[in-house]
Amino acid sequence: MRLSPETLASLPAQVARPLYDRDAQDVGIVHFGIGAFHRAHQAWYTDAAMNLGDGNAGDRDWMITGVSLRSPGVARQMNPQGGLYTVAEQSGEGATLRIVGSVRNVLVASEEPDAVIAAVAAPATHIVSLTVTEKGYCRNEAGDLDFDLAHSLSFYYFVTQGLLRRHKAGLPGITLLSCDNLADNGAKLNALMLQYLGRHEPDLVDWFAQNCTCPATMIDRIVPATTDDDRAMVAAALGGLTDEACVITEQFSQWVIEDNFAGPRPRWEAVGAQLVSHVAPYETAKLRMLNGAHSLLAYCGLKAGHTYVHEAVADPDLRQLATRLMRQEAAPTITPAPGQNLTAYADALIDRFANPSLNHRLIQIAMDGSQKIPQRWLETIAANQAQGKPCPAILSAIAAWIHHLQGHNGTVDDPMADRLGAIANRAANPADAVRALFTGQGPHAGTWQPTAADLQTLTAACTGVQTAV
Repeated sequence: MRLSPETLASLPAQVARPLYDRDAQDVGIVHFGIGAFHRAHQAWYTDAAMNLGDGNAGDRDWMITGVSLRSPGVARQMNPQGGLYTVAEQSGEGATLRIVGSVRNVLVASEEPDAVIAAVAAPATHIVSLTVTEKGYCRNEAGDLDFDLAHSLSFYYFVTQGLLRRHKAGLPGITLLSCDNLADNGAKLNALMLQYLGRHEPDLVDWFAQNCTCPATMIDRIVPATTDDDRAMVAAALGGLTDEACVITEQFSQWVIEDNFAGPRPRWEAVGAQLVSHVAPYETAKLRMLNGAHSLLAYCGLKAGHTYVHEAVADPDLRQLATRLMRQEAAPTITPAPGQNLTAYADALIDRFANPSLNHRLIQIAMDGSQKIPQRWLETIAANQAQGKPCPAILSAIAAWIHHLQGHNGTVDDPMADRLGAIANRAANPADAVRALFTGQGPHAGTWQPTAADLQTLTAACTGVQTAV
């Protein structure tokens, strides 16, 4: 039997479940990219906010319609379960399970385009949120919108068509909430939307600028890909019920949101989210420290023969590299917010990476490196280079990334895999590969000018031992 509204009553008593009447709630959020991370993070917070149930307007009518742009996989997991799924928080003490009820249904945009547009245009919808990964924003190498990529199956098309209907019906604007790892994600989303509207619906540009907002966010929770073993563990804890949509995560969760909404929103701050005026210090710390170290562990860990994050961080050389990246290379480039302790943050991250109950695969983190390394590594290198400081840990990570591009870890999952692999494999030596990738024909040309010392360090890292520290 599957987890469903009809089987909720049969769950073991220790499994937490929704405290609100799901059928009595309207959909207030449309979310593009309803993968495991969204289910463990934003939908989890929204469920907690509706669980408050004290009569406040922010506690109800925030059900979520999820949208998969192409693949029907998540819809097939969730729709037969009435949108219900389990979040299992794993720690050394075991797993704590909670049934999340905030998702109403999942639409597959390639199969139901009109239904997606209608969901965005519905009067009860106040927020459209996104976890489409960095490549989902369809940017070119200059950071502007690539109109060839932003075709009729991109979120831009569906959001624009929904906004057009809202405008014609005299409905208010909405909040567009990016929850992806892009530096200054709110401003970037706003600029990209305006470029798309300027090309396709120019009469909507002024209305969008005056009636819609794009708050910046910082999101943080480690969510490995769910395995068959995970699903078996959850089924046993649910008394034998199968949950095809369950997600496994850590106990830690953080969500920092710029308080800049076009209309109503859930009371996320009442359940642990931080509503702030400026997200940048938290966002920069997360991108350069957590994400930067995560990518380092992914590429260096794969090169060293490891499979999981906790194995990589248990390797003394890799732990030293990750710690140096966070403490000595990234943290000095960040101006912290009041009360933001970057030293304590680095220590906590090492502890989180070392959690042996989260089998977070390094190859999962290694996906889409071309989209990630500018904000995770190159901005830190540039800030240090301006002060004449080297970044040997990040240089070791770049060397391991080149090793990855050459196919040594198997198939490279990256939108620029063919182009980058050809550059990396054509180079006569590591220094030539770096020059080609960052100063010549690569997608990051001009973003970083490696010095002679950088090239020497990279060559040593590519050809020698794992660490350059």
